[in-house]
Amino acid sequence: MTAFDVVVLVIAAALLLYLAVALLRPERF
Repeated sequence: MTAFDVVVLVIAAALLLYLAVALLRPERF
């Protein structure tokens, strides 16, 4: 696993977490 792979995984995880929060707490937007 390269550093680029780690960066992509971290960004993907952050986006998934952001989407989960957006779906669970729409009032924050």
